[in-house]
Amino acid sequence: DREAQQSRLAAQLAEARLGALRMQLNPHFLFNSLNAITVLVRDQNTRDAARMLELLSGVLRQVLQSEKRQEVTLDEELRFIEKYLAIEQVRFSDRLQVRWSIEPDVRDALVPEFILQPLVENAVRHGVSKRSEAGLIEITGLESDGKLVLCVRDNGPGYFAESAIGVGLANTRARLETLFGDAARLDVLNAEGGGTIATVSFPVRRQAVE
Repeated sequence: DREAQQSRLAAQLAEARLGALRMQLNPHFLFNSLNAITVLVRDQNTRDAARMLELLSGVLRQVLQSEKRQEVTLDEELRFIEKYLAIEQVRFSDRLQVRWSIEPDVRDALVPEFILQPLVENAVRHGVSKRSEAGLIEITGLESDGKLVLCVRDNGPGYFAESAIGVGLANTRARLETLFGDAARLDVLNAEGGGTIATVSFPVRRQAVE
């Protein structure tokens, strides 16, 4: 009937929109990674360049293999972020430190794929890269009042304007709105004591046990 057809069309439209938003994120990450490898090659640092190429190949393989997936477990998402940060640690060496605090019982929760990558990329770009000494990124995950709450914090100079958030996080907001409507939030704030904290929250969901 007409109602069922409208429902199918709405679902297809949402899937198309999510796919388009995801594809806007991936080229930005790819450009930054390839640029860093180019610098390493130019500086004749072949060992780190080879390591970075190996890591990047693994990340791109995951991106290409997952085009039809909209959601993954938090554990899968965190493994992807570990690979991404390993690439950045080659680039920044001892200037990039990472601290994790993930509650074990939320690792099986479903999350939009690549939802954390723009938050982490902004922490690197606007936080760590702005510091002359070591930069720290803290990634936390917990469940609160039926919602999964994920935070990415850095110890950089902080944000000074909404316009500094950039395309990546704007796309993240749009993806969350498409998937969860008003039930999801993305907040980017200057943290007490310095730095920036980006927090994303949405209803906790898990795969149905067959």
